[in-house]
Amino acid sequence: DIQPGVTIVIGPGTDVIAGEGKILTAGGFDSHIHFICPQQIEHALMSGVTSMLGGGTGPSHGTYATTCTPGPWHMMRMMQSLDAFPVNLGISGKGNASRPVRWRRWCLPAPVRSNC
Repeated sequence: DIQPGVTIVIGPGTDVIAGEGKILTAGGFDSHIHFICPQQIEHALMSGVTSMLGGGTGPSHGTYATTCTPGPWHMMRMMQSLDAFPVNLGISGKGNASRPVRWRRWCLPAPVRSNC
């Protein structure tokens, strides 16, 4: 207890971690994000969200209403664009193929979640 007037109950389900010399902040997880602009990440961090999962292709009219990133080219571009941000990000992808070899090629960017 390091704040005056704050009592935190530590019970059998509490996960205790060593925090000496660190600034520890609990982070939220947003599992339904439409990646449409980089400002979303700044807004998420300001509200306590430190991890996001979703998709899209940025400010494209075709992906405003989706949380999936279509195909390997878009997946790689999204991964490149998100490298600069200090947040945990997962990109979900979608696609289909009639031959397994094409599907495996699509999976190379390694989406976190795939909707087929």
